[in-house]
Amino acid sequence: MIYIYLFITGIILGSFYNVVGLRRPLNESIIKPRSHCPKCNHVLSWYELIPLVSYFIQKGKCRNCHKKISKEYPLIELLTGLLFVLSYLIFGFSYNTLLMLIISSLLVIIFVSDFKYYVILDGPLVISGFLILLIKYLEGGLNQIFVAILSGLFLFIVMILIKMVGNKIFKRESLGGGDIKLAFIIGIVLNYKLGLITLILSSFFALPYALIILYKKNIDEMPLGPFLVSSLLFVFIFSDVINNILEVFFF
Repeated sequence: MIYIYLFITGIILGSFYNVVGLRRPLNESIIKPRSHCPKCNHVLSWYELIPLVSYFIQKGKCRNCHKKISKEYPLIELLTGLLFVLSYLIFGFSYNTLLMLIISSLLVIIFVSDFKYYVILDGPLVISGFLILLIKYLEGGLNQIFVAILSGLFLFIVMILIKMVGNKIFKRESLGGGDIKLAFIIGIVLNYKLGLITLILSSFFALPYALIILYKKNIDEMPLGPFLVSSLLFVFIFSDVINNILEVFFF
């Protein structure tokens, strides 16, 4: 039952996260106007807004104009539901499950906003940071918060230095402010060692996408946020294994 509950909660929140990622970068309200078809502006009824279910019942088309609905909506809902289930499957009833739920939520919002608008919203970062520090406090007290903040500041400074070097090399803005703020979140979730691994790993995650868009679209910029938060999730899940490797070979 817990998996069913988490999946249903995930797809519902996934639908909400999609709205946040699509509307807030444009400074639009997440409440008004009500959800509507972007093709014909048909206001959607409650039975057209059931996550995943409505999309498949309507065969991926608007009930009013019969034009195709973007596959992004069900995919985001499904991704969030699966990540929520995976959180409990990996960590069980623990603080790490709560942390992974927060990371997963942040991942979904950043995927939507950064891929579409090249924007990482401050609101989700602030809320995530607060919740993560609250969990750290419940888990280890004020000492845990102090260590987490130090790690966050370290990663924040590292990203600022990377941005400064990148700006000089490319003679243009190399990193966005959102990426730097996201580095702070990475730091407070992980220790500074795993945080550095996350930054390095994100470059490898981003490389295939960068090559594809350079080849197909001839675009000289790309969002880094989705790859940073994907690396964060990966390193968080496999943190014990990575820590053991680091202890054996480097530290």
